[in-house]
Amino acid sequence: MTAAPVLRLTSLTVSCPAPAELAAFYARLLGAEVVATEPAAPGEPEGAGWAQLDAGGFRVNFEHERHWTPPTWPAVDGHQTATQHLDIQVDDLDAARRWALECGATLASVQPQTDVWVMVDPAGHPFCLFT
Repeated sequence: MTAAPVLRLTSLTVSCPAPAELAAFYARLLGAEVVATEPAAPGEPEGAGWAQLDAGGFRVNFEHERHWTPPTWPAVDGHQTATQHLDIQVDDLDAARRWALECGATLASVQPQTDVWVMVDPAGHPFCLFT
C-alpha cells in the first residue's frame, strides 16, 4: 500500500457576491484581520474580487460568484441550499448574538436548538454561535 502524502487543511473558501465586504464583516465579528485582497478582474462587477481573513491561524477566503444566489436555510426543495456553514464557539451566547446583530448579521427564522444561535451573514450564509 502506498503511504499517504502529507495533507494540511489551511483554509475554507466561501463564494459570495462581494468578497471584500463579507471579509470585513467577519473580521469585525471575529476580531480578526483581512490579510489579503484582490480587486475585480477586468469586465467583472466592481464588488467582485477576492479577500482572505486570518481567523486565528485558519484562513477563510471569500471569492466572487458571478451568479450568486443566497442559500435558503433550512433547506427548501428547489431552492439553493447552504452546502456548508461556519461554527463559531463563544463564551457568552447571548452577548455573541447581540454582537453578531450589531456587526450586520440577522437571526435565522428557524432556531432548532436552545444552546445554539443560527445567524445569517450579510450575503445570506448561515453560521452558528455555540458555547
